[in-house]
Amino acid sequence: MASQLPTIPRVVFTILEPISLIAGFLGPLLAPSFFVSSQTAYEIPHSLYLSEHILALQLGNCYLLLALLGLFILNTTSEIKTVRAYLVALWIADIGHVGVTAWAMGMQAFIDVAGWNAMAWGNIGATVFLFVMRSSYFLGAFGPNQEKSNAQRVKEMEGLLEQMKSSKTKEL
Repeated sequence: MASQLPTIPRVVFTILEPISLIAGFLGPLLAPSFFVSSQTAYEIPHSLYLSEHILALQLGNCYLLLALLGLFILNTTSEIKTVRAYLVALWIADIGHVGVTAWAMGMQAFIDVAGWNAMAWGNIGATVFLFVMRSSYFLGAFGPNQEKSNAQRVKEMEGLLEQMKSSKTKEL
């Protein structure tokens, strides 16, 4: 569960990242033309081709999916292995996201940080920040996870069983 993560990664992965992903969902939904043209710093908004509009909305939907997966995985599993596997998948995706963005922008525009617009800062800056946070977490920079002992897990299960028994008794 997210509660087992050290404080800084818990805040970043369960609050900040989902908020940024919801913003990524809302951008193409509310202003698709602006969203598409903002992918580069030098393009003005234009009437979208149907295919551009569909792709923008599909990308927004992917952002929503990632936000929901993150919230559900980090807030429902009690297995730190599952949390780590999820974060490794995102870590790999961070590399791909920045790599594809750099390739599409071209090296000159990619290294011209002063020329980046807000979308480039989101696509590159925010993603690199999350990559560094994930890497730091994997390296143990924030301290150990607060893993539950087997005794704590057994106690939780006993409590759940007791709740189930009492709800069954009330039904009868």
